Amino acid sequence: MTSRSCPCGLSGPYEKCCGRFHAGAAAPTAEALMRSRYSAFVKGDAGYLLRTWHPRTRPALLDLDPGMRWTGLEVLETTDGSAFHSTGTVTFRASYRGGSLRERSRFERVGGAWVYVDGEFPGA
Repeated sequence: MTSRSCPCGLSGPYEKCCGRFHAGAAAPTAEALMRSRYSAFVKGDAGYLLRTWHPRTRPALLDLDPGMRWTGLEVLETTDGSAFHSTGTVTFRASYRGGSLRERSRFERVGGAWVYVDGEFPGA
């Protein structure tokens, strides 16, 4: 990996941002986990996505489209999801070549670590 800017949109290189979570560090907030999951989609890291998915809702397999080109992330709203919470939500817009999607993701702590539970797709 190079030290280019992190795909999640925060300043700083990938290695010091989402890369450290992909390498095994725990994301401290629901938003940090959501950003790291977006970066995993950008990088095609299905293993990380599955590891950070709640066991009750995680699919057996995740087949990522190698032709998908993610182009940006905008966090629209966060609710709870800090070190003092056990649940949280993050609403975001993820852009890709040809469009964008908006999702309100739900997160929970399992064994002290944030995991993605599920998401809904409110109107744009």
